[in-house]
Amino acid sequence: MTESTVLIVDDEEGIRESLAGIFEDEGYVVLTAGSGEETLKVLKDQSPDVILLDVWLKGMDGIQTLKEIKDRKPDLPVIMISGHGNIELAVKATRTGAYDFLEKPLSLERVLLAARRALEKRTLEMENRALKQDLVKKWKLIGNSQKIKQLREQIDMAAKSNGRVLILGESGSGKELVAHTLHESSSRADKPFVEMNCAAIPQELIESELFGHEKGSFTGAFERKKGKFELADEGTLFLDEVGDMSLSTQSKVLRVIETQEFQRVGGSKNIKVDVRIISATNKDLFEEVKKANFREDLLYRLNVIPIIVPPLRERKEDIPELVEFFLEHFATEYGQKPKKMTADGFKVLDAYDWPGNIREVRNLIERLVIMTPSTTITAKNIIVGETVRSDYFSFSALKDARDSFEKDFITKKLEENNWNISKTAEILDVERSNLHRKIKAYDIKTP
Repeated sequence: MTESTVLIVDDEEGIRESLAGIFEDEGYVVLTAGSGEETLKVLKDQSPDVILLDVWLKGMDGIQTLKEIKDRKPDLPVIMISGHGNIELAVKATRTGAYDFLEKPLSLERVLLAARRALEKRTLEMENRALKQDLVKKWKLIGNSQKIKQLREQIDMAAKSNGRVLILGESGSGKELVAHTLHESSSRADKPFVEMNCAAIPQELIESELFGHEKGSFTGAFERKKGKFELADEGTLFLDEVGDMSLSTQSKVLRVIETQEFQRVGGSKNIKVDVRIISATNKDLFEEVKKANFREDLLYRLNVIPIIVPPLRERKEDIPELVEFFLEHFATEYGQKPKKMTADGFKVLDAYDWPGNIREVRNLIERLVIMTPSTTITAKNIIVGETVRSDYFSFSALKDARDSFEKDFITKKLEENNWNISKTAEILDVERSNLHRKIKAYDIKTP
């Protein structure tokens, strides 16, 4: 049973009544109209979910009525009905925006099936639109400072081209958000956005991730796999932490940029792609070039349009808006009533320099939403500058205290290294696999 509403438009009363009976038996709410003019009057006051429209109407014919419907409600599915159907008429109706074209005498099953499919298509479109709006909200640049206004202007200008963009900025400043915003504002917005963190993938696997591999090309390659370049065809490939890419991989990426062609690992066939590359790094790549850690020719290829994301300490006037956004976001996520921050709380935040930038604000507000019992957050609730650690002397057993310290120590080192597991393992002088086990065992939540 459904509560969807169907509008039946036919100048023959018998057909209207017959179709109305069929749809009412199926649980639909039914509206009827005997002409195109009457249809448009109905649409002023009612919102049907699907329309069955006869082609041959007195006065305004069905095709003209269809045009008027689509002008007013372009997303409303319309199924055309004709007793004198021909291919030319069906093509004209489809080009004008009809969802389907049915010929009389009408089959009961065919009519209901067409209506059901039209409704399913409309539901999917509405869900996709809602998801799109959620994504736009998620990847929203928050703030109205002069620095953010300038950043928005740069993004708007860069988005209109297909030029490669290099996003520069400190860890946690919002480089990934800028990349998403660029894609969503570009002509490629309805195509894939594929991202890869070059620092998070072992160097021996990065080429397989980028270019894909053929079955049997190396140990563990049990099937053919498409790489990031192939998955991003006609869309955008975002290379985050591009400064951590090995020189060997850099040369292969440079070749793809120059030719827009590559081969899978273990393959011999050239695969052609149309990909816009956006890259990001918190490193000074010009210094990396001097140290021979980064190819100069690749830097100039990637750095067609440089965009610098300002650190939060240079736009502190945006902090209140960021706080309000995250308070609402986490209240929704944890099913709580939104909390409010007092003026003295904002003073504490304004006095701090935020070395972790937006990511640090987000983490702090999440902690405050979870750990503050009151609906009001004051200065007394706020600790900035270091993560709250355990009181190890409260444990009676040595093992519990040691485990608590080890968890806190690993978490702090991961934070210091921007959650780069390979780099953290190297600094801690442990095997990467061992660090992975510790993260899992201690249930450390990585971004």
